Order: sequence, then structure tokens, then C-alpha cells
Amino acid sequence: MTFSPDTAADLAPRILAGERRALARAITLVESGRADHRAQATALLDLLGTGRQALRIGLSGTPGVGKSTFIESFGMMLVGLGLRVAVLAVDPSSARSGGSILGDKTRMERLSREPAAFIRPSPSQAQLGGVARRTREAVSLCEAAGFDVVLIETVGVGQSETLVAEMTDLFILLMAPAGGDELQGVKRGIMEMADIILVNKADGDLKPAALRTMADYAGALRLLRRRPQDPEGFPKAVAVSALAEEGLKSAWEDMQRLAEWRREHGHFERRRAEQARHWFETEVREGLLARLVADPVIRARMQALGSAVAGGETAPAVAAAEMLAELRG
Repeated sequence: MTFSPDTAADLAPRILAGERRALARAITLVESGRADHRAQATALLDLLGTGRQALRIGLSGTPGVGKSTFIESFGMMLVGLGLRVAVLAVDPSSARSGGSILGDKTRMERLSREPAAFIRPSPSQAQLGGVARRTREAVSLCEAAGFDVVLIETVGVGQSETLVAEMTDLFILLMAPAGGDELQGVKRGIMEMADIILVNKADGDLKPAALRTMADYAGALRLLRRRPQDPEGFPKAVAVSALAEEGLKSAWEDMQRLAEWRREHGHFERRRAEQARHWFETEVREGLLARLVADPVIRARMQALGSAVAGGETAPAVAAAEMLAELRG
């Protein structure tokens, strides 16, 4: 897609007016790695400002848990309540992992046809940091376009959960009915990040297993130390059925109640401020690294030291110290 020098000035008012085509074009702009496109993307974000806010909800879950079905059912319910919903993905390994909305967008036919909904997968085969930057900026664009809720989905590849938690207001973990062994396999770190655990597929023959699993997760959550940003009863585990569309409204009420409590007690804005500082520092680090890599002399020296490390001629720590000493001049 071609972008002119006045792209930012052209797109900004159209995005603020809620024009979907302009939003899609703007996200394509922020996804580009070209230097001139990055400059235009920065100018566009500056023009749009930060006056509008949506509730940012992170959603993670293992493949096969029913994320695409949940996103469609949950999104349709929110649209039915009169809300505008955007769905984004953080998926650095989409070509290999599957199970993300990159592959499942075609399955969400109802939601994708809704005028009040917007679904955007992330580019495939990209570095995690780059995908995180693009998703973060896409969230800002969706907020500027007037969306009320932004769902940010991750396929669950470890670090991506942490990145999603750093750009959302609520972090939801979607789980399938499971036994004790599966429960033990859930990483403590992910459990500690979760605000609400939704046990999906609580319908038909799986409903008893789902209710048992919900009770197991509720017990596990009680063993964790209560966080200062949580009211009594949170984090919590809830059973839902995306297929039968049961428990979704109750889960949404829980999300709203938690978000409102955090707003009233100052945790919401404090968290947003911490996230803004985190991403500012991340942008500076990535920018400095990009400048270093762009310098041909430094790049050649890095390659030489990297070859020495790979050949066993020097230890990684020694080579790194040498490189940093040379950079300090």
C-alpha cells in the first residue's frame, strides 16, 4: 500500500469519525517497518492524541480451548449491548502455531460482518517486539476510532502473555475442562497475571468436568497472595460456554465490576501510567539498538565477535564486555 507524505493529516479526522477503512489503512501504516512509514505513523498517533479510552482486555489460552468461538460469542454479546468491539492479535509465531485469530478469522463470520466490530490479525513471522509495538499502536488507533472494548488475543507462547498484560487493563485466561495433572501444568506466573480464569466448554457432557475444573482453579487462586489492585473475590474462576453462549454476560459483569473498582481506587490510571512509561522505555531501547545495528562499522564488529563466540574462541560474556567497552569509546 502506498502512503503519501500527508497521509497522517488525511487519516486522523477519518479515524476520529470512526471510519473503518481509514482505521484499517492506519494499522497497515503502523505495521510497516519502512523509516518513512514509521515517521508518518508517529505523526498520526500524535495527531490522534490519547483523549479516548477503551477497556483493554487481554485474552490468552492454549490451542483447542475454543478462543475463536469465545471471541465471536463474547464479541457478539458486547455488540448486542450496544458496544463497539475491536479484536487484535499478538501472534509472533502464527505460521507455525495455529489456533489464533489469524487462522480462525474465517470462523468468526458473524462477528466479522458486524458494523460495530473490527477484527485485525497481526502480521505473521515477525519478531515478538515488533508485533508488540504494532499491536500497542493498533490499540491506540482503535481507541481513537471510538471502540469501547479492545480484545487483545495471544496464542500463548510464553513471553507474549507478559507483553499483552503490559498493554491491557484486564487479563483473562481461557481454559478447557481438565484434570489435576493439567492444572499442575499451568505456569504459576500466568496464574498470577490472570484477573479472571474462564473455564470454557461448560456445556453438555463436559459441564460437570468444567465445574470441577473451575473449583480447582478457584482453590489454586485462593492460595495466591491477594494483590492490592484486586477487590475481595478477585482473581476468580468462572465457568462459561462460548458454544451455548452461557455465562458470558456474567463474566462481562465481573470484568466491569473489577475495572470500575480499580478506577475508583486509583489502580486503573496508575496502571495505565506505568504501562505508558514501560513502553516509552522499550521504544528508546529498541531505537538505540536499531541505530547500533544500522552502523556498518558496529555491525561488522558485532559479526566478528559473534563468530568468535560461535567458534568457541571467546566466552559470550567476555565478547559482550569487549563490545560494550568499544561502544563507550
